[in-house]
Amino acid sequence: MRWIITALLALIAGFAGAAAFSFSGLGDGRTRDYLMANPEVLPEAMAELQRRDTAERIAPLRAELTEPFPGAVLGNPQGTITLIEFSDYACSFCRQSLADVNALIADNPDLRVVLREYPVLSAESADAARMALAAAQQGKFEAFHNAMFAADGLSEEAITAAAQTAGVDLAAARAAIDAGTFDTQLENNVFLGQSLRLSGTPAFIIGDEVFNGAVGVEVLAEAIAEARDL
Repeated sequence: MRWIITALLALIAGFAGAAAFSFSGLGDGRTRDYLMANPEVLPEAMAELQRRDTAERIAPLRAELTEPFPGAVLGNPQGTITLIEFSDYACSFCRQSLADVNALIADNPDLRVVLREYPVLSAESADAARMALAAAQQGKFEAFHNAMFAADGLSEEAITAAAQTAGVDLAAARAAIDAGTFDTQLENNVFLGQSLRLSGTPAFIIGDEVFNGAVGVEVLAEAIAEARDL
């Protein structure tokens, strides 16, 4: 906790233009006086500290995060703006966010959405995630993704029906699943999510920002616009 306070005060000292700051304690008298006179800077400073911490977590993982499992992409596969989504088919908020993502794709022809299957809610989530990657392997990911979120539950029958709706070759998909073809990818997605300290699903990453939960199309659209301006 002490390092957070020290870092926070360091940021505030920078905002205030203080000439001297003691990193061995909690700052000099001028910093304290500034805080007492301007307490409204505390939320701003904390937000900046969190933004920097998030950016530092994303930086070493960026290349891996933006490289999709082959075929597990929505929107423009060659798009210059990348939105990463960690998703679980058992997540009602992920289901809710599907319309938002589709709207963003429709409004942004340069948007590439990298889907990371993140089955953290149930064993059935992992079953659906494996079938999704099998569908991606066959070029059927988007169709399966939409059909799975339209399904009533994650039973074996529901997963099979979604795959059939998407036109997945079930024999080939099951052979790949039984061979463990997709397990490393799912394990790596969990590692990435834990490294980023994601709080659940859905989670969206664009640029140096992480958005946890169904934050809505407006928030994501604004982040896309900011990323495009960089």
